Amino acid sequence: MVDNLLASLGVERSAYTMGSHPVHTPIDGSRIASVRLDTPADVAAKIAQARQAFDAWRAVPAPRRGELLRVFGEVLRRNKQALGELVSWEAGKITQEGLGEVQEMIDICDFAVGLSRQLYGLTIASERPGHHMRETWHPLGVVGVISAFNFPVAVWAWNTTLALVAGNAVIWKPSEKTPLAALASQALLQQAMREHGDAPQWLSQVCVGDRAAGLALVDDPRVALVSATGSTRMGREVGPRVAARFGRSILELGGNNAMILAPSADLDLAVRAILFAAVGTAGQRCTTLRRLIAHESVRDEIVARLKSAYAKVRIGHPLQGNLVGPLIDKAAYKAMQNALSQARQEGGKVHGGERRLSDEYPDAYYVSPALVEMPGQTDVVRHETFAPILYVMPYSDFAEAIRLNNEVPQGLSSCVFTTDLREAELFQSALGSDCGIANVNIGTSGAEIGGAFGGEKETGGGRESGSDAWKAYMRRQTNTVNYSRELPLAQGISFD
Repeated sequence: MVDNLLASLGVERSAYTMGSHPVHTPIDGSRIASVRLDTPADVAAKIAQARQAFDAWRAVPAPRRGELLRVFGEVLRRNKQALGELVSWEAGKITQEGLGEVQEMIDICDFAVGLSRQLYGLTIASERPGHHMRETWHPLGVVGVISAFNFPVAVWAWNTTLALVAGNAVIWKPSEKTPLAALASQALLQQAMREHGDAPQWLSQVCVGDRAAGLALVDDPRVALVSATGSTRMGREVGPRVAARFGRSILELGGNNAMILAPSADLDLAVRAILFAAVGTAGQRCTTLRRLIAHESVRDEIVARLKSAYAKVRIGHPLQGNLVGPLIDKAAYKAMQNALSQARQEGGKVHGGERRLSDEYPDAYYVSPALVEMPGQTDVVRHETFAPILYVMPYSDFAEAIRLNNEVPQGLSSCVFTTDLREAELFQSALGSDCGIANVNIGTSGAEIGGAFGGEKETGGGRESGSDAWKAYMRRQTNTVNYSRELPLAQGISFD
């Protein structure tokens, strides 16, 4: 099945059969491919090629660069079903989530096409007569993208579409756990490049590699920007290394996202939002709902409702109509069990969390989503575990709820369910949530590409996707033009 998908998407057979690095599907644990890993020397050679491509691409007018993304969007539309299914096989996502991830790629292509005619600068009033000032934006150079297994194609597309329309070349290092989706996405982009006609060779390249290959990308001064998505631990290493050579970085790291459930909340709506945000992608999203801060007056009712809802969740093969697929691997399962054990030690009452379908899939790791009643925000709650664990804690007043929301190291996504206008507005104010995303009556996950995506604190501070995130992929230049016959100095300085 995977062979047929890869062939239909234009990936050469040798790219996924001739290597020594095994690729396993989390669906049943079986080996589905073998890929070759790039060495640091390979990475260096690809960076040199990318620099050549950049020299040519930056001279192409931005609207023409946008045309490449329009063509790519059409190629993705034609191949949405196959690429979405490949994502499911490689990352374990259910059908709708695999297709949804490809739709994100299509959406950001559309965004980039419009952006190609809107890379606006400014006109600035000069204090000197006969002068005018302006601000312009120019391409950076080579952009490195490091992505994680949980969104194996969408995050690359967020970065690459903006980087390309801005005039840069791109080198992508995907997770070693999901290289096939990367090879397929690259093959589809190369098809678009051929149809486009003006895109230079090596404009976009993939480096399938381990930690050494990643560090080669991070440390090379020819890579102007490194956009890295992954754990906070990874970010602590990548950020300082890029900064040490005065490069730029976009860091999209951990999330420990909370919902405040107010007394006035629509509980029917909240249950649906909680379920999708907490158990979708088997809890393996950076925006997964991990903490439910429920007012003491509704806490017991929401726990009872969630127990009932959790009991109805269908768990199993992600391509067979189930709602929750597998964890990515055994290490993820062990991390989940360790967290649940620690939660019990810290006074938590655990519902669910056990392994499922081990007889049918002995080499895969399906689990029941866990609902954990906690006495407060203990150490385990403050730590992000990449698994379907939802910690439930009570609060008595809204100020306490906001404090609990903010009192974790991470700062990605947050939400409040309330029909009280004052609470909603306070939550979104400077006195409210300290996260990069703050929603009202909608869950923590499922962000649209139109808004800038990212978070604060240990989430890394980066922004990708919509709004003015494109500026991260360009350099700003201030220009002053003297159209007079005099040479006045700024600040009224006289140098006669």
